[in-house]
Parts: sequence; C-alpha cells; structure tokens
Amino acid sequence: MGYSVGQVAAFAGVTVRTLHHYDKAGLLSPGERSPAGYRFYSDADLARLQQILFYRELDFPLDEIAVILRDPQADALHHLRERQRRLREEIARLERLAEVAEQAIEVQRTGVALTPEERFEVFGEISFDLSYATEAQLKWRDSAAYREAMARARAHTKEDWRQLMNEAAAWRAELLAAFDADQPADGGLAMDLAERHRRHLTRWFTPCPPDTHRRIADDLAADPRAFALLVPPSQQRPGLAAYVSKAIHANASRRDGSRTDSEEHP
Repeated sequence: MGYSVGQVAAFAGVTVRTLHHYDKAGLLSPGERSPAGYRFYSDADLARLQQILFYRELDFPLDEIAVILRDPQADALHHLRERQRRLREEIARLERLAEVAEQAIEVQRTGVALTPEERFEVFGEISFDLSYATEAQLKWRDSAAYREAMARARAHTKEDWRQLMNEAAAWRAELLAAFDADQPADGGLAMDLAERHRRHLTRWFTPCPPDTHRRIADDLAADPRAFALLVPPSQQRPGLAAYVSKAIHANASRRDGSRTDSEEHP
C-alpha cells in the first residue's frame, strides 16, 4: 500500500494543494490505486517528488523541471549550471539593492532634521529626491569632501538653512535675470554668478575648487534631479541647465592659474 496525498503532504512539507497542482500539471501523479479506487503515491513517486522539490528549491520553473524529469537523456548538469549562473546574477542584484537600501538609510540619517512644516518653510519648492541623494551617497561616499559636506549639513541649524536658502534664492533670481536678458554664459556676469555659487558651496558645505565645480556643472547639465536642487521646476527654462553648466566651466577656466585656490570660507 502506498501513501495518501495527506500523508505525503505532511512528511514532504508541502500542501495538499501543491500536490494536486503537480498532478494537474502532469509533473507528479499518484502511481498506485487501492481496491476501492483511491490513489496513492508509491516509493518511486516519492523519489520523483524529492527531485521536484530539489529543483523547486533552486527556483526552477515547473515546465523546466518537467523537461528534465521527462527525458532520461536530458542534460541535468547543463540545466543546473544555467540555474547557478542565474542565481548568481540574482544574488548580485539583491546585493546591489541591499547596498542601495543601506545608503538610503544613511541618507535619511544624515538629512536635515526639520519637521515637514519647517522643511516646507525653509526649502519651499526645492525638493529632496531620495533616489538622487542615495546615488550621490553611493558615488561619493569615499570622498573626504563629500563626507565633510554631509557632516556640515548635519550640523546646520534651522536658521543656518534659512539663511542658506535665502542666499540661494537671491542668487537664483539674478541667474534667471541674466539668462532672460540673453547674457552670454561665458560673459563676465554669468561667470561672476558661477563664482558666487562656488563660494556658496564652500561656505556652507565643503571647499569647491574649480575641478570639483566642473564636475558639479556636468551633473547639473546631465541630471534633472540635480538641477532641480538648484532651480525648482516651476522656475526652469529650456536651456537653463546647459547655460549654468557652461558658465561654471567658463569661470573655472578663468580661475585656473589665476591664483592658488586656498578655498577660504568667505
């Protein structure tokens, strides 16, 4: 006498519903019947179930398991190696996600300690994009300048942030006026605005020599999330990000060789 579906479910650690599903899929059907017509699993069925559960543990789809078990000549080793490759890819993907999650937690911990009401009052339309901040954390976490900027940001008081954002708003108004007046990006006015931006970063976050400012300029031009931290979407104009980037590059070239950049905190 074989084993009932309930017995098999109990000692195999699966549900009766799962066994019925395997039966309907043609993957595992009870091979014995009692005189009364009840279906029972044989020892051979149990051995087959053990194989199925092994492949399921490796996340093989049922149709692929069926191919392996149906064809005695099937190259199980090939299937296992392919599954191993996919699992390693999935492990790598999950490790990347875990790292991103870890950095997102760090970003949240190092963020500005303000209530939602205070954040809106201080930052207005300037939005905090967690995905961008997390990518920055991943990209620059080994940079001493980035760590200094985050440490100084954490130390800022609400009044510090209010003053910082007021300065940024005044600068932004002058930038928009220059852009709307068709002032050239490599002209004196635009380069002076770029220099004020560089000094603003130095004063509030971390020393920003010309090469660092160039990298920031490239990020502003390439990533709308970065530019939205400088100019909120409601105030943006077509071509403005490229204009700012060009002005920063022009100012950096103007500064190159003019003097040693000691990066005083003005």
